[in-house]
Amino acid sequence: MEASFNITYITLDGYIQVQKYKYVYFFIMLTAYIVIMSCNSTIVCLIVTTKNLHEPMYIFIAALLMNSVLFSTNIYPKLFMDVLSESQVISYSACLFQWFIYYSLGGSEFLLLAAMSYDRYVSICKPLQYPTIMRKRNISFILLVDWLLPVCQFAPSIALNANTKLCNFTFRGIICNSTVVRLYCVSPREQNIYGLVCLVNILLLPVLFIFFTYTRILITSYQSCRAVRRKAVQTCLPHLLVLFNFSCLSAYDILLVRLETHFPKTMSLIMTLQVILYHPLFNPIIYGLKMREISKHLKRLFCPEKII
Repeated sequence: MEASFNITYITLDGYIQVQKYKYVYFFIMLTAYIVIMSCNSTIVCLIVTTKNLHEPMYIFIAALLMNSVLFSTNIYPKLFMDVLSESQVISYSACLFQWFIYYSLGGSEFLLLAAMSYDRYVSICKPLQYPTIMRKRNISFILLVDWLLPVCQFAPSIALNANTKLCNFTFRGIICNSTVVRLYCVSPREQNIYGLVCLVNILLLPVLFIFFTYTRILITSYQSCRAVRRKAVQTCLPHLLVLFNFSCLSAYDILLVRLETHFPKTMSLIMTLQVILYHPLFNPIIYGLKMREISKHLKRLFCPEKII
């Protein structure tokens, strides 16, 4: 629809009986947002304020959890307004911005997981060179690239989409993602090609790199003593669990939802809630429980009387 000031609005048609269950939606989402912010922020602050956690591995974990905080902040405030409103609409420009932040942070997540796998690779396979390779300056450069590269990759795609004509103004979803292209009258071939290039650079190449590093770690651990194998399991297993979880959700979001077949609204809503509820909570739980040093400091923080 065209409103005043020539602003194009899109109706978000992904909710199920939102007027009937709006307070249920709001309570679930508000609770989830508070828990997500609390869990992720607690571990980030713990890493920042604890000197013996100022190591590359924990710095990358803090960056990954900050990604979850930014991701949720990009999504949840709009959801709160939608479920309490009579109509669920979003301007096309705001939709593109949400789409841009959504995939920029998603791309950063894969790059950060690749950086963490490289850190583990150097630590286990090249321990003598570790202090030289993983210096503070190098870590700062890696973090800068991990956050800026997806932004630079996706910005041209969003700019190209900004002037694309819409023929449909009802979006079958609750957050703006790649399926916005279904609203276009014609999906330009150049944009599809550029989107594929972004997908390869930001998702496929980091995942292949992660598989390469963990293969090398597996080979080195198998050939080493039990202590090295134990170290590899303790530090690499949480990263692999997070990678597997995020890859499965990303596969649905990027590949399955772009198929021409329309999934039932209930299934689409459930999968979207998996992305915005489950994943931002999965990271702090995994790293808080599986990383020994973080778990130890969390116990000291919340249960000091039980620490001997």
